[in-house]
Parts: sequence; structure tokens; C-alpha cells
Amino acid sequence: MELKPKKEIVDIWIIDPFNELINNSKASGIVLFASAFIALLIANSPLAEAYHHFWENKFAIGFNGNFINKTLHHWINDGLMALFFFVVGLELKRELVAGELRSPRNAALPITAAAGGMILPALIYTVINSGNPAAFAGWGIPMATDIAFALGILYLLGDKVPSSLKIFLTAIAIVDDLGAVLVIAFFYTSEIVYESLAIAGVVLLVMIAGNLIGIRNTVFYGILGVGGLWLEFLLSGVHATIAAVLAAFTIPATTKIQERLFVNKSKKLIDDFVKIDFDEKNEENLVSYEQYKIISKIRDVSKNAIPPLQRLEHGLHPIVSFIVMPIFALSNAGITLSGNVLDALFSTVTIGVIVGLILGKFLGVVGVSYIVLKLKLMQLPVGMSMKQLVGVGFLTAIGFTMSLFISELAFKDVELLTQAKLGVLVASVLASIIGFVILNISLRKQAMEKAASIEVEEVV
Repeated sequence: MELKPKKEIVDIWIIDPFNELINNSKASGIVLFASAFIALLIANSPLAEAYHHFWENKFAIGFNGNFINKTLHHWINDGLMALFFFVVGLELKRELVAGELRSPRNAALPITAAAGGMILPALIYTVINSGNPAAFAGWGIPMATDIAFALGILYLLGDKVPSSLKIFLTAIAIVDDLGAVLVIAFFYTSEIVYESLAIAGVVLLVMIAGNLIGIRNTVFYGILGVGGLWLEFLLSGVHATIAAVLAAFTIPATTKIQERLFVNKSKKLIDDFVKIDFDEKNEENLVSYEQYKIISKIRDVSKNAIPPLQRLEHGLHPIVSFIVMPIFALSNAGITLSGNVLDALFSTVTIGVIVGLILGKFLGVVGVSYIVLKLKLMQLPVGMSMKQLVGVGFLTAIGFTMSLFISELAFKDVELLTQAKLGVLVASVLASIIGFVILNISLRKQAMEKAASIEVEEVV
């Protein structure tokens, strides 16, 4: 029996499965849910005090006597989550430039559905909490949709999900994310330091100018984005995650070389590589100096053929999905359910968040869509049914990451914050189950009908 080389064994059993995992949307949703579940377990165990104390540890960054001193919890929410919002900004720009939101006809229904899914939950929460000081503070919590969690549930349904359904949900979630970012910017911002905001504006203009004059080096945007834009927003009082979205919009979405030139250059370089004598006795698989130069040129040509926006989005997506969001869940989902849990569960804040998310999102997304479809102002994507729209309506009620994030901004009172987080977690779990069941039944029925029609055609 022939033994496989050690490198091939490593590729098959370690590297390939790892690459498959980090590129799997289903896996990212599972990791996020597991992180939240672990946080809940620890927060309701003998380790609860140590858990909460850990996130309150402080550390500072700075130089020359100027330091920013914040708790670990704040650094995660203001710093690490900026990376999450940066990727959201990249996804939104891609959709606007070349995706579903580029075409007004295709974008009309998702934008309308997302608008309904933001306005109605906020109204429901406000009505339930009318007369309560928490009404104004928390209305933004049930507006949000967790795109990673929602798509994770959708991917659990497998290959039977039509691409039009995935695109529709993604478009709604991205528009929803933009709405959440605007809500944070205008309604959850503390006292503004205009000097810092003015400096941030200058840095932003420099980044935009860099895009316009053709700078494609991501290091340029990284240094200005973090050291200038994000830092000044952090000092300005406007939430620092807004800087991440603005920075994402300055990233070039065009390539340095066009497709035809890329093909011609690649062919020539490959031809040059083939002409070089290959040493079959080279047991270590080392390339010659000439081969190395050609491979380096191929790598540079390939890099220049991919827009910086897509390079960053694909490069950062696994980091955000498997590092940033799980850490955020671990630090924010740990609710200690002390005292009377029923009192917290039936508080107006918790009920407002649950009803706002589940009923508000459903009525907002499905109800508004139904009205514009009945009026024939818009149409459903090809291959998508009304029953599937109902399932999508419930999946948009999975607020989780965004809703937990806004909860942290909305409430400083620990009791109210706990109630809001409890509402987010309960609503997200219920919405996941309801949405999954409805879509599973609908997609199974659709698959059976399709199989039956194929059999009839074959008989005929």
C-alpha cells in the first residue's frame, strides 16, 4: 500500500477542512449561537462574578502622555466591532455597485420590505413602553436584523433554497444594517466634539481623493482609516463604528488591470513558466529563481485583477465571523438571570423587544411587501413564493448581534439592559425556529411539486 506524503495528509485532514469551515455560512451561525449559549451558561454559574469582572478590566492605548482608557467591554464594542461594521459597509457598497441593490427594479422590494421591517418594530416597542422612560431609549433595538445568523439559518435548509431567496434576504439584511447604522449615528450618539469630527472629515476626504486618483494599496486606507478616521470618531463622541462604514465606502471597487489585459498577461507568464526546464529530481519541490520571479508576477497580476473592496471583504469575512462576532457574543450575551426571571421576562422592555422583533418584523416585511405586490407596484423575485416570503419575514426578526449592540448603547441601567438583552435572545431563538419550520415546509412542498411535474413531463 502506497503511503501518501506528509504534506498531502496535512492538506486533506487539516487545511482543507479548516478552509471549508471558515467559508461555510452555516458554520459561522453555529459558532455565533454557541458563543452566546456559553456566555449565558457562565453568567448563570458560580463563575458569574468573575465573568462580569473580566470584561470590566481596563487598559489604555496612546503615546506622549495622551491615552484612551476604556474597559475591555468598551474596546470590544467600540473597537473590535468596528471591523464588523467595516465588512457590513463593504458588503453594502458591493451590493450598490454590482449587486442586487444596483438595479432599481430589483432593489425596490427588498428596500421597501426592509423599511417596513424597521419602522413597525420601533412603533410597536414605543407603544408597549408608552409612558415609560425606556420608550425613547430602546426603540432602535427591535429594528435590526442579524445578517450572519439569518443566513446561517437559511443555509441549514441546504441546496433546496433558491438563489433568489438568499439574495432577497441578504438585500433586506444589508438595507436593514444601513438603517441601523444611521439610527446609531443620529440617535445613539453622545455629546459631539466638533474639532475631532472636523479632523475625521479631512481624513475621510483624503481617503476619497485616494480612491479617485487610483490608489489601490489597502495599507494606505488601513492607516488612514484606523489611525485617523476611527480614532477621531472615537474622540468625537459619534460612535466609532460609523467611521468603519464610512471608511468602507472609500475602498476602491475597481481593478487596476482590466479582464482582457489580465488574461493576456497571465497566458504570457504561464507560457514563460512552461518554457523553463523543470528539475524532476527536485525532491523538495523548490522552484528555481526564474520560476520564482514568474510566479511572483502571476501573483501580482492576479492581485491587481481583484478590486480592493472584494479582497478586503473576502479576507476579513472569516475573521469577523469566527473571531469578532463570537467574542462580541461572549462579552454581551451573558445575562445573569437572578431574582424573579418572570418579572424580567414580562417587563415592558422585554415584551416590547420580543413583540417588536417577531410581530413587528413579520408585519413590516411581509405586510408591506404584500400591499405593494397586490397593488402590482413591485414583483416577487423569480422562484420565490409568498409562503417563503413569510418565512423570510420571521428570519429578519433575528436581531441578535445588531440588537444586542444597540441595547448596549440604549441603556446604562443594568436592569433595563438585562431586560432588553433577554428580549433579544428570546425573540431571536423563536424567530429562528418559526422561520426555519415555515421555510422547510414550503421548500419541501416546492421540491415535491417540481419532482411531480418532471415525472408528468417524462410520461407525456
